[in-house]
Amino acid sequence: MTELLLLTAAFLAGAMNAVAGGGSFLTLPALIYAGVPPVAANATGTVALLPGYASGVYGYRHDLEPVGEVGLVTLSAVSLVGGLAGAALLLVTPDAVFRGIVPWLLLVATALFAFGGPLAARLRSVGLHGTGALLATLFAVSVYGGYFNGGLGILLLAQLSLFGMTNLNAMNGLKNLFSAVLTAIAVVAYAAGGAVDWPKAALMVVAAVAGGYAGARVGRRIPPKALRGGIIAVGLTMSALFFLK
Repeated sequence: MTELLLLTAAFLAGAMNAVAGGGSFLTLPALIYAGVPPVAANATGTVALLPGYASGVYGYRHDLEPVGEVGLVTLSAVSLVGGLAGAALLLVTPDAVFRGIVPWLLLVATALFAFGGPLAARLRSVGLHGTGALLATLFAVSVYGGYFNGGLGILLLAQLSLFGMTNLNAMNGLKNLFSAVLTAIAVVAYAAGGAVDWPKAALMVVAAVAGGYAGARVGRRIPPKALRGGIIAVGLTMSALFFLK
């Protein structure tokens, strides 16, 4: 039953990430329920969802472009360093502490998913400029992504819009690129720190890839409002269950 739970959670998470995001709302709770310690559960769930980011980069490879005068190599390097810092922070967080903040992380990620559009619009009105501000905000978002993956895509899209990007395909391409880079280095750090439950991760990777393929095909038939509402409901439900626990 535990393996079936993990397979189902990973499949649905892969499908969710393919069409809208929010896969971490399922993988993290499922792994904790399966008896994996909270820090290891977060690390293992991140490993399971990494292939989805990599395939997203390939899908948007022709849409990638610099942000202003800052090239892809520099941006990727900042994202990598931020992801490594976030992963290192996770590894030194005691399980008891991380268990206490999990419901808050799930709730924040749900709020980011629910209000991502208005947040991006609000940030655009701030009108930050300059290479320093661009790299600093990307680093901050990457640290968050290396520590906890939930809501990362929304934050990255909001951060890119803050600096004047309007081409959605280019923004999605960069979002997938940065997510893949920071998640990959985070996975290396998790592995070096012994935080990954590899048998469960391998099981979930297969299901997540299958779910991503299915989600990409089926997701187009689901009304966007219904899809977003369902994912928000999942996020709120998981947050409430962890608060009650």
